[in-house]
Amino acid sequence: MEVVRLQKVSKRYGRREILADVDLRLNAGELLALVGANGSGKSTVLRLLVGLSRPSAGSVQRNADVVSYVPDVFTSHDRLSAAAYLRHMGRIRGLSTRTARGRSLELLDRLALSGGADTPMRKLSKGNAQKVALAQALLDPPQLLVLDEPWAGLDATAHSTLRELLTETAEQGAAVAFTEHSAEVVRSTATRVCELDHGRLATLRQQTALTELHLTPAGTHLNGAGVDWERHPDVLEVRRTEAGVTVLLPTGRHDAALLTALNHGWSVVTVRQVKPE
Repeated sequence: MEVVRLQKVSKRYGRREILADVDLRLNAGELLALVGANGSGKSTVLRLLVGLSRPSAGSVQRNADVVSYVPDVFTSHDRLSAAAYLRHMGRIRGLSTRTARGRSLELLDRLALSGGADTPMRKLSKGNAQKVALAQALLDPPQLLVLDEPWAGLDATAHSTLRELLTETAEQGAAVAFTEHSAEVVRSTATRVCELDHGRLATLRQQTALTELHLTPAGTHLNGAGVDWERHPDVLEVRRTEAGVTVLLPTGRHDAALLTALNHGWSVVTVRQVKPE
């Protein structure tokens, strides 16, 4: 399902043209990475996607009731704790107090907020304030999630958690768009990559790193381990042998397959990264 579309969109500030004839379609379940040099118009595209900016020409069509946006700079509230701030934002979004509290604590725990949920916002570092901004965006499951350099300032553990959260959000049917400078983050997270160059948009071929898992089942029967690998949502290819099965997945998306295998009694023989063809 198409969630948002930009058609022949141009954006000007005075005589300066930021975007020129941009066509972009974002569907449910997609993870779109926007890349490009500083000043290329990436943040402008994000603001157009969520409706914070209007095009100078062209049109923006949006089919999403719940839209979440994480800017590159998050202005935190001075007088509230992280948990209190998120509960307040959840109530504004129509969540019950109980739901807002539970969802806030769950997200802050996953993101490992330094100092805990009761830490005053004014005492948060930039990276920890970013964690609160991310939690705010995910309080009410969005249909469109847009993030401007969301990994900036995050610690290494939170980097992995953020990738998991974005992947989960897309798997739940949301369209996700983000900007990022790290090629490794883009490669391990995005399903599609578009580059902005002097205000013009081009789709890049995504060379996703791949991980190969060689597994052997419990017992003597290959089909007796309770997993239909061909139907696993992250598996790209399945190769069966007398000894077991080899599955191919995008790197960064293989942890869930490993957990599935172990939970169903499979033994992991090898895990290796392979180059895409």
